[in-house]
Amino acid sequence: MNTAVRYYSRSGNTKIVAEAIADALQVKAISVDSSDAQLKDKTDVLFIGGALYAYGLDKHLKTFIRNLDPAKVGKAVIFSTSWISRHSIDLIRRELQKKGIPAEQGTFYVKNKANDAQLKEAADFALKMAK
Repeated sequence: MNTAVRYYSRSGNTKIVAEAIADALQVKAISVDSSDAQLKDKTDVLFIGGALYAYGLDKHLKTFIRNLDPAKVGKAVIFSTSWISRHSIDLIRRELQKKGIPAEQGTFYVKNKANDAQLKEAADFALKMAK
């Protein structure tokens, strides 16, 4: 199973969760604003995460999703962190749907900064969803 982890994080909270997911899957977590973020090969499961910024998604994450090639993504799994709400999950899902990329119903969310127990949960979630 080919998996990838992409995220956008301003504060570093989503990055921490992305890295826990990536470590569990033995892949690298890559920020969507990195030059090597685009998917080069077919990815069976794309873990994609971000947070809510002024009640919307950051432009880097939106642009990344809008530039995804649906033929390269089998399915997406959404994760998020925020100080406010889970609304970013809905916004990410909506952007993926516009591209015709199926997203799993199961998601992972952490309010505020993830603690060690939540990072373990993120790793377990990743292994479960990557099947």
